[in-house]
Amino acid sequence: MDLVEKIRWAGVVGAGGAGFPTHVKFASRAGIVIANGAECEPLLHKDAALMETRAEELVRGLQLAMEAVGAREGVIGIKAKRKAAVEAVTEACRGTNVRVHLLGDYYPAGDEYDLVYTVTGRLIPPRGIPLDVGVVVSNVETFINIAAAADGRPVTWKTLTIAGAVRQPVTLRVPVGTSYRDCIEAAGGVSTPDPVLIIGGLMMGQVTDNLDTPVTKTATGVVILPRSHPVVQRKLKPGGLKARIGRSACDQCRYCTEYCPRYLLGYAVEPHQVMRTLAFTGSGAEVFSQWAVLCCACGLCTLYSCPEELFPKEACDEAKTALRRAGIPWSGPTRVQPHPMRDGRRVPIQALTRKLHVTEYDRPAPLRPQPLEPSRLTLPLRQSAGAPCKPTVRAGDHVRAGQVIGEPPPNALGALLHAPVDAMVRTVTEDAIVLER
Repeated sequence: MDLVEKIRWAGVVGAGGAGFPTHVKFASRAGIVIANGAECEPLLHKDAALMETRAEELVRGLQLAMEAVGAREGVIGIKAKRKAAVEAVTEACRGTNVRVHLLGDYYPAGDEYDLVYTVTGRLIPPRGIPLDVGVVVSNVETFINIAAAADGRPVTWKTLTIAGAVRQPVTLRVPVGTSYRDCIEAAGGVSTPDPVLIIGGLMMGQVTDNLDTPVTKTATGVVILPRSHPVVQRKLKPGGLKARIGRSACDQCRYCTEYCPRYLLGYAVEPHQVMRTLAFTGSGAEVFSQWAVLCCACGLCTLYSCPEELFPKEACDEAKTALRRAGIPWSGPTRVQPHPMRDGRRVPIQALTRKLHVTEYDRPAPLRPQPLEPSRLTLPLRQSAGAPCKPTVRAGDHVRAGQVIGEPPPNALGALLHAPVDAMVRTVTEDAIVLER
C-alpha cells in the first residue's frame, strides 16, 4: 500500500477547516510542499501548540508528502511571534530538506493565495489552486496525520482551542465526536450566562448556541462569547436584513476593497462594486457581481474595514451563489499584479483583536497534556468536502478503536470515518453515528 492509499484508508482530510480529502491532493505532482502554520484567527492556538509539541511528526509527515508528489522543497510557514513553535520546528528541520519560513503577524496570512505568494513568489492564477503553480499546501495538523497514516493509524483524535468567555482557556486533544459542551467543561465552564459558540474562529467561523454540537476532523477551535457581544450580534443578523442595511447605507467608500487581501495581491476582487448590486432593480447585477467570484470569504471587509459596519463579505457570498445558480462563468481579467501598497495595508492581528472587541479574551490557552475521554461521541457522517459517508455499522454493534464505521459512496469524493474508541453503537441516523463507551 503506497502513502496515498494509506492516507485514504486513514480518512485524512484538511485539518485547517476546509476538509478536502488529503489523498486526492497528494495523488498529484508538485515541486514544493508547504505546511500552513500561519494560524491567524484571533484567540486560537492549536497549530502553535502542535508545532511546539509534535514538530518531529510534522516534519516527517511533510517529508513523506514531498516524496509522494516528487517535491524537491518543503516549507513550514510559521508566524515569527510563535517563538516556541519556531524553535521546535527549526530544530526538527535540521539535517532535512525542509525549511522554516517566518511570517508576519497579520490577517489572513494563512490564505492559500497569500501564503503561496509570500513563500514562493508565485501567483496562483485566478480561480486556480496552488497545484497550478507547482505547489501543494496543507495545514500542519494534516501533515501530523499523514505521518500517523503511514504508520497505520487513522484520524480519530483532534486538537482544538477553547477560548473566549470560559474560565480557563485551553487547547485540548479530544476524540472526534466529542461535544463542545464537554470541551467547555474541561475549560472550567462558561463565564457568561447566555453563551454563543463561534466554531472555527471569529472571522470565518459558524455560529451556534447548541453546546452539544460535535467536534469534527476539521475543527480548529471555538470562541465562546456572550450573545450580546457585537461580533455575535452581527453574525446572527438574517441575510435579508444584512442586504437591506447595505442597500440603504453603503456610501461606496471603497475601504472594503482597499483592505481586501485578494485585491492587494492583484486579483479582480472589489467588494464595494458588489455592494452596488444590492440597489439594482434591473439588469446589470451579474456584471458587478463578477467582482465577488475570487473572494476568499476571510471576512476582513465586514468585520474590520467597513466604517459603516455593513456586510460586504456576505454580499460577495450571495453574489457567488447567484452566479453559480445562473450558470454564469467568471470572465474577469487574468493578469495578476500585486498592489504597491500591499505590505502597508496588511491588518495586524492586534489591531483586528481590538476592532473585534475581544482584547479581554486574548489569553494563553496552553495545551493540556491529558486527553479528554468523554463517554459519548456523536460522529457526523459528513466531515469533509464531497459526499457524506454511509454507515457501515448498526445500532447495538460493538466497535474497536480505529474500525471503519462509515465510508463514502463508491467513486465519490469523500473520506472514511473511523471509531475513535472501543464502544457500542448507540444509534445510527442519516446524519450521524452515536457511540457510547
